[in-house]
Amino acid sequence: MTGRGAVLVIAAVLAAVVGVAAGLLVSNAGAQAATTTLCQEQTAPVAGGAYIAQNNEFGSGAPECVSTDGNADLTVANSSIGNATNGAPGAYPSLYQGCHWGNCSSGGLASAPIQVSNLTTGKVTTSWSTTQPGGASAYDVAYDVWFNRSPTTTGQPNCAELMVWLNHHGSVQPFGSQVASGVSLGGHGYNVWEGAQAWGDTITYDMTAAATSVSGLDVGTLAQDAVSRGYLSRSCYLIDVEAGFELWQGGAGLKTNSFSVSVGGSPSPSPTPTRTPAPSPSPTGSAACSARYSLVNTWPGGFQGQVVITNTGSATLNGWTIGWTFPGDQKLNDLWNGSYTQSGQAVTVTNASYNGTVPPGGTVTVGFTGTYATNDAPPAGVRCG
Repeated sequence: MTGRGAVLVIAAVLAAVVGVAAGLLVSNAGAQAATTTLCQEQTAPVAGGAYIAQNNEFGSGAPECVSTDGNADLTVANSSIGNATNGAPGAYPSLYQGCHWGNCSSGGLASAPIQVSNLTTGKVTTSWSTTQPGGASAYDVAYDVWFNRSPTTTGQPNCAELMVWLNHHGSVQPFGSQVASGVSLGGHGYNVWEGAQAWGDTITYDMTAAATSVSGLDVGTLAQDAVSRGYLSRSCYLIDVEAGFELWQGGAGLKTNSFSVSVGGSPSPSPTPTRTPAPSPSPTGSAACSARYSLVNTWPGGFQGQVVITNTGSATLNGWTIGWTFPGDQKLNDLWNGSYTQSGQAVTVTNASYNGTVPPGGTVTVGFTGTYATNDAPPAGVRCG
């Protein structure tokens, strides 16, 4: 066959081959970009466990979730949070390296907390790239860096919180009051805010020039400035570097494109590691869980506690039930992120509609308050299944 007919046949064959190749590329891309959705207090390890993605909705019960593809990235998928901008935010969806209330990433700060006296220039640096939509929303784009008086803690850090605001949208401002303006540190200009909390100071370095990204931000430079102002003790330990979005109103579309923390000059790991196609079919695995009870706060006749549920298996956990027996005379009067029954000293909690699915390595936190007459001691253990 010659002439135009031959060309058409050849073109058709080529089109078919390209179509098959394109189909293969789309299929592989889909396999590589598996998405995990996190709602309420759910977390999941990302970038091989070097970081933790957390939704961290602590001040609102409105629907709000984030998604991640397993790398050091995160997107606010939806948010109906509508808190007043003169109060506390409803959530802080974020990525972190280190330990957040006892939930730790692997390596880096999680295995080697750094005392502030040793937090010299260049010891800990971080880079972060974001996408920041506008619209009718109120949020900040902020690092949250935590210091504790001892190298580890399973609860609220008790030394200081150092925040770095890259930007904000809507009528929100840092906690406390402004104590300095036009401060130049590490190539950035800041207004400095400070406010005392029951557990320590919150110090905020609010960038005078709004940014969507930073590269090589030096945590030690900021920490030593906070020391010089009397807000941070040199004996405390850096245990956690977090990067995310405090949400007062809305916030859907906010995105962390990449995030990394380098300790001693070694990043953990590259913010965009090379991915390999997922095997097909997916490997089988087993689901298993563990649960840890902790007492968050206590006062005469009352207490607040929490149980952190962790998927310790290799497959997704679809539904969970936990239970424990109080050693004292505690009575629950409120519980969130689950449904509970109590019979005498025995308590049983099942998942809520939004947090029953937990990926391998992921966690769910159940919180509660209660009363007691003589004893608020924690139970000996918590069953999980």
